[in-house]
Amino acid sequence: MRRKLLWRGCGAALLVCLMAGPVLAQPPGGGGDGGGGGGEGGDDDKSGPDMHAMASRINATRVRKDYSYISRPAGDRIQEQPDLDRLLFWSKDGKPDGYAQRRGDSVIYYDSAGRASRVQHLAPGQGD
Repeated sequence: MRRKLLWRGCGAALLVCLMAGPVLAQPPGGGGDGGGGGGEGGDDDKSGPDMHAMASRINATRVRKDYSYISRPAGDRIQEQPDLDRLLFWSKDGKPDGYAQRRGDSVIYYDSAGRASRVQHLAPGQGD
């Protein structure tokens, strides 16, 4: 009986540790997107997600997706992040130019500061 309770207690403690791991691995600023949130508190140096941090994220699985429905800025280099349904746009001189991310039946385009610049609503069946 005691052994059974001991194993249950150890199992519960292990489960708590496993669930707390991702929370404790978050950077001190919160949010896992590498950005400083969207606050308008006048702190303009970190107002949106950092595109360099987003680009350094490792894609665990290499999946090819069709992004023909997303319009691309002319002359920009494109970096795909298929696990997040996101395309990163980089200018020819290597500076971040923004990104596009699919959310449901829409594609939201963001500028280099991480602010939404436009929304493209997809027709049913488009982008599947």
